[in-house]
Amino acid sequence: MSFGYSVLGFGSFSSREVPIDASGGTKTTSGNYTIHTFNSSGTFTVNSGSGDVEYLIIAGAGSGGGGTGGGGGAGGYRSSIGSENSGAGSSTESTSAVTAGDYTVTVGAGGARVGDVTNGNNGGNSSFNSIVSVGGGGGGGYRLSGAKVGGSGGGGGGDNSSSGAAGTSNQGNAGAAGGGTATGGGGGGSAATGNGKNGGDGTASSANGSATIRAAGGGGASDGSGGSGGGGAGNSYNATATSGTTNTGSGGGGSDGPAGGNRSGAGGSGVVIIRYLT
Repeated sequence: MSFGYSVLGFGSFSSREVPIDASGGTKTTSGNYTIHTFNSSGTFTVNSGSGDVEYLIIAGAGSGGGGTGGGGGAGGYRSSIGSENSGAGSSTESTSAVTAGDYTVTVGAGGARVGDVTNGNNGGNSSFNSIVSVGGGGGGGYRLSGAKVGGSGGGGGGDNSSSGAAGTSNQGNAGAAGGGTATGGGGGGSAATGNGKNGGDGTASSANGSATIRAAGGGGASDGSGGSGGGGAGNSYNATATSGTTNTGSGGGGSDGPAGGNRSGAGGSGVVIIRYLT
């Protein structure tokens, strides 16, 4: 038999739950929630109490490909925040139960920039309490047909046969195919697939108290003008592509330029946000 008790202003808790006191990351409050934001890997420590916590776990994004390269795919996107969706329009995930103790939090790095005619690099996975978001796929390089599968898939390089890569179920979307020899495809985003040379849209979340769009795909390169992306933009000839913003899990832009130098955009690193009722 379970006996509830009331805490003034916060409703009732089950007898099997005790209000959580925890440390780790950057600790803030918003409304009735205490929030821990991890912009780098660390430890979430439950000092006392037990119960369910909500989370937003975004992996590191892929970098863009080189030589009329495709955009990098967004990092995998998993959320149990309120009624917000996870990636690819999937339902909100279940909360995660914690008790007193230490929980490792891993924040995935973004994929590193690459040079000419090179496939982009995948981002690193992010995780908390056995829940894993998959790193975003790197964009394909020119005529390499090497776009990589990831949380969201990388866009295809500039070549008529260079297809975009798939995303991971319930985490992200596919990248777009390269549009002929002169245009790379946009990387997939958490909310939409790559669209031509433009990266797929990201997803807005209020996990840390204010609506922020994260996990968008990077734009592909083009001999004319690079594709746009909520992640990094692709570039036109002989310029450096834009990188995904740090701690958003958004993909880097594809590059279009001569050999030498790492001109594609790097993927944005991921983030892990954990919150619970105070």
